[in-house]
Amino acid sequence: MSTTYISVSAGSKLPPLLALVVLEPPPVREGRTIPVIHFVLLIVCAVAIYLSCEWFVNAVEWLGQRLNVGKMAVGTILAAFGTALPESVVTLVAVTTGATDEAKNIGVGAAMGGPLALATVAYGVTGAMLLLKHRKARALVLVGADAPDSPADAEALGDEKDMRRLAKDQTWFLPIFVVKVVLGLVAFAFKPALGLLFFAAYAVYFWREIRGGSDGEEEDEEGLEPLKLQPKAASPATWAVTVQTLATLVVIFFASQLFVKQLDAIGPMLGLSATVTALLLSPIATELPEIMNAIIWVRQGKTKLALANISGAMMIQATVPSGLGLLFTKWKFDGALLWSGAITMAAIVYLLLTMRAHKLTPARLAVAALFYVAFALGLVPILA
Repeated sequence: MSTTYISVSAGSKLPPLLALVVLEPPPVREGRTIPVIHFVLLIVCAVAIYLSCEWFVNAVEWLGQRLNVGKMAVGTILAAFGTALPESVVTLVAVTTGATDEAKNIGVGAAMGGPLALATVAYGVTGAMLLLKHRKARALVLVGADAPDSPADAEALGDEKDMRRLAKDQTWFLPIFVVKVVLGLVAFAFKPALGLLFFAAYAVYFWREIRGGSDGEEEDEEGLEPLKLQPKAASPATWAVTVQTLATLVVIFFASQLFVKQLDAIGPMLGLSATVTALLLSPIATELPEIMNAIIWVRQGKTKLALANISGAMMIQATVPSGLGLLFTKWKFDGALLWSGAITMAAIVYLLLTMRAHKLTPARLAVAALFYVAFALGLVPILA
């Protein structure tokens, strides 16, 4: 979710995607104190992010009820906007204050790394969680206990209406993403001005989601868990909903930032090069809040919200950071960026085809994670 900076010199030829994180290993000291501290902090940050996301999704559902938006819009707009906003702010800082072209390209790398992790790892983890939930439910049935409803391995996710809605989100994302990749291959005088079109595209998507209302679903307070800040209140105060939403976002932002820094330090300790850590691990770490949100909603049986959160975050990542990058950088791609774009598009085409055929199952959703494996394997000749 958060993105930090890598120090680059004026003549640096580092891939823009590498500039997603700070690569400043800790000073070498005798003993094992430093490695242990990094591992402990990594675990603490992961727990903090998960617990904060628990409180965040609880608050954002009440926020959606207060604002009278549909359940899907809670995921695609409110939750996605909350977790993706800090990343967009960091991209804005990178492209507007970078002293060199290489420093500004930090924003370009962030604009490509986010959608890649969401389209592959986030969807894949969601599918894996659904499979795990179903297997747990089957185990409970075998011992004669009551099991929660969960989709079967071979059953499609949701009804036909749900698939159309999810497919529509991917249909919005794919052409926008294709355009941003194509623009990274060409250069012309008015290319920066096209960044405004990306902002306009998200504005149209935002308006469509908000105007979509509840899509015929009942939006009552009975379906919501009590607000954690006011657990005994049947209908929590609006101020409490707002405070819980904003406070959890602050914790998520700083915990994610610290998580990425610990990952940067631990990578070399595990024998991973700085380049591999930045290209493979950091994109996942920056999208950890969105992944956590999806896990929590799947655990609560709210698969629609989990998938909507990912697709909504992808729309933000495809438009806002891209618009900023086009306005303030040369928006020129290298081999690593092109490869990440190709894998992202391949993953979305795969998901879109299964959604339109109404054949998207938890197992097929989990397969999306394999596209990230393909990305990792393809980086070998590129980095060589």
